[in-house]
Amino acid sequence: MRWFETPNFNFTGSHKIAYIFSTVLFLASLTAILTQGLQYGIDFKGGKEFVLEFQEPVNVVEMRSALSGPLGAAPEIKLYGSDSDVLIRTDNESEINIVQDIITSNMEELYPDNPANMVKTDVVGPRFAEDLKWGALQAVIYAIVIIFIYILIRFRNWTFSAGAVAALVHDVVIVLGIFTILADLVPFSLQIDQALIAAFLTIVGYSLNDTVVVYDRIRENSNVHKGMDFIPMVNKSLNDTLSRTVITSITTLFVVLVLFIFGGEVLKGFSFALLIGIILGTYSSLFVASALVVELEERTKKS
Repeated sequence: MRWFETPNFNFTGSHKIAYIFSTVLFLASLTAILTQGLQYGIDFKGGKEFVLEFQEPVNVVEMRSALSGPLGAAPEIKLYGSDSDVLIRTDNESEINIVQDIITSNMEELYPDNPANMVKTDVVGPRFAEDLKWGALQAVIYAIVIIFIYILIRFRNWTFSAGAVAALVHDVVIVLGIFTILADLVPFSLQIDQALIAAFLTIVGYSLNDTVVVYDRIRENSNVHKGMDFIPMVNKSLNDTLSRTVITSITTLFVVLVLFIFGGEVLKGFSFALLIGIILGTYSSLFVASALVVELEERTKKS
């Protein structure tokens, strides 16, 4: 903790290294997204839903393991209101009655003394999935546009808006790239679904919050230290807010890590996205957003 008593790190002096590191990560992520493509969940590519009502509570993990082989891939299984009601979603392309028979027969084998009643069957059509995909994309784009306008109004300087938005795009693209690269390597699902969109919007909000705290301190220091050059002022502001930035990030990481370990299979992808996003958001607030403001301000003065 003594590192944060009187920190004097040269953040702006290492911006070239940060540029190289971020550029490599960003381009690698973008290449992976464009070449491999994102793995969409049922929400965005369509599939089938089944609601089963058991007489006694069941184990979701056991059900997922029992159905992964017969259905060709691990289905999405959640408790549906109570410990004995279950929602099963799968992207198996067989006819719905065939998939229903697979699920029913395997559940009879898994729980011979706990019969299930098929309460509901439904198909998530590709048209609905496309509409949902477009709506999710719009949500992210609108959020970034509104953030740009908000920062512009608050700080009355377009360089601050550009730095904040660039940091947000940087974070989201890299998280998507990591999801694409690790999709077939990790033992849990990294498919893009509605929960993941919520995670990305949370990452955007978290990263923005960190960045705004630094920007606020830059504005305060510019009023207090009017004779100080801009680059040393930015460096001082980053050091002034360092303890708040790091301690908040570590505290949040602990909570999300507990969620990742104990939150169950359904929340693995969501919490994994938040873990990466918090680390990236902290990094981008310290080394990307402020460095871009310095770069743009210097170019503006020269021009």
